[in-house]
Amino acid sequence: MSEAPIIPDDKMLLELAWQTGQALKDNTLKLVSAESCTGGWIGQIITAISGSSDWYDRGFITYSNLSKQQMLRVQLLTLTQFGAVSEQTAREMAQGALTMSQAQIAVSVTGIAGPSGGSAEKPVGTVCFAWVLKTALIKSANSRTCHLSGDREAIRRQSVAIALQGTLGLLENTLPLNFA
Repeated sequence: MSEAPIIPDDKMLLELAWQTGQALKDNTLKLVSAESCTGGWIGQIITAISGSSDWYDRGFITYSNLSKQQMLRVQLLTLTQFGAVSEQTAREMAQGALTMSQAQIAVSVTGIAGPSGGSAEKPVGTVCFAWVLKTALIKSANSRTCHLSGDREAIRRQSVAIALQGTLGLLENTLPLNFA
């Protein structure tokens, strides 16, 4: 029997956002977010922190496939071949967000929060993430697919936490010398 997932509450999400902000400030970097199933929740939790404009450039909410194409330059072929919920799409969303912003690090999330929309291949709770860091000296990228459980809000809360944790992880693994 598997354990119930830990569903992050607002306090936990704010703490993760604060830690992310500190890491970005310490490295003089700005973040951009590209969100689908989280509907702007990453941007909301970040901008709940006073001073976040020092390290958060902007957020894109691209719920439809067309918006992913128009705002983030996700290729129609990628959406057709792999679907909106895929690591390939998440990577193109993150890269597009970097291209369309002044940020140096991007996080993207696309998934099926439910309760409808799932399939045998991609059930409700399938969420794909990507992170891209690009500076003058460094380019690093990572992507991941998670299979989350719970209701719609639980899946979205977990997705926000994973997105922020992944951002911290990319910074820690890529820029270890700058961390206090």
